[in-house]
Amino acid sequence: MIERGAKQGIRVLVVDDHAIVRKGICALLATEARIDVVGEASNGGEAVDLARSLQPDVILMDLVMPGMDGLEAIKQINDRQPETRILVLTSFSSVDRVLPAIRAGALGYLLKDSGPQELVRAIDQVYSGNSSLHPAIARKLLEEISQPSGQVGEGESLTDREVTVLKLVAQGYSNRDIAIELTVSEATVRTHVSHILAKLELSSRTQAALYALRKGIASLYEDEAQG
Repeated sequence: MIERGAKQGIRVLVVDDHAIVRKGICALLATEARIDVVGEASNGGEAVDLARSLQPDVILMDLVMPGMDGLEAIKQINDRQPETRILVLTSFSSVDRVLPAIRAGALGYLLKDSGPQELVRAIDQVYSGNSSLHPAIARKLLEEISQPSGQVGEGESLTDREVTVLKLVAQGYSNRDIAIELTVSEATVRTHVSHILAKLELSSRTQAALYALRKGIASLYEDEAQG
């Protein structure tokens, strides 16, 4: 097993059943000095196995593949390796594809027609523990997202500080950034985030960000949120 952190850079596993797409992504990422492509997989089963053996930091995951699909692979990897960040990279933007992937544990969702810099930026964001959703996809989710238990806590149950933290999470701040912004420790921020997820009965920062957008706590654009 390769030791995490043994080599500098973001360790990425690319998963796509189309070899030409997979090779193209790998060639693109090879031009980025801070990104190290450690492996390729052509289906979900291979992805699960390689995730275990290679211990990547970020997995670029296609959804529709033969054998085990991307959604099942996300579930299995998230159950076994919750520290591994998963970024969905697919052609499908419909809510019935996006929402299950997010619920399964994907931290980001990007379309294949995105530009190279959008892809690199999304990898950076999920590697830092932040959600990465294209605004068009986020808008679709705002009206469609349903709550896991059907009885999600309302914003009023959050303390003022938790609302502030939730807003910053929705704006893409990492725990470290939030700690600097609020002049507290990262451990304190992690505690706040855990309390927010527990109170709202959500399972991820991405769901928390979408909740904040849907409730008007934050905006898709930071300038609007501050205005």
